[in-house]
Amino acid sequence: MKKFNLEKDPKITSGFKVPEQYFDNFSEKVMGQLPTDTKKVIPLYNQKKKLFIAVAAVLVFGLFLPVYNQLVQPSEELDTITLENHLSYQTNINQYDLISELDKEDLKKMSTTTPLNDEIIEDHLTSNSDLERLLSE
Repeated sequence: MKKFNLEKDPKITSGFKVPEQYFDNFSEKVMGQLPTDTKKVIPLYNQKKKLFIAVAAVLVFGLFLPVYNQLVQPSEELDTITLENHLSYQTNINQYDLISELDKEDLKKMSTTTPLNDEIIEDHLTSNSDLERLLSE
């Protein structure tokens, strides 16, 4: 293979030629083609306004939280459905355990004011098929 020296061998021209003094006034030509009227840029949000709104929101939330906690206190009374479900699923609780926990006020609340007739009792006992179980208890 023949040795190739860049400095001695003839060079190939690219075929593109730049006119003389083309780059001297190139920036002036480009700037002349740009529109001269500039429009004012209005930002969508202001940084100071955004910071002020964030601080105000934190203060309102911080001041309202204790007031909300005092206004909305959880009720301490149990819901009857929740209590019935709890007692029905607790298999280790029997009727005697429940009776032992009742006090006089609870018994007064549970007392009925309607008198029972003997006929009603007899009808119930005759229609009830678990009469033997009731007598054994």
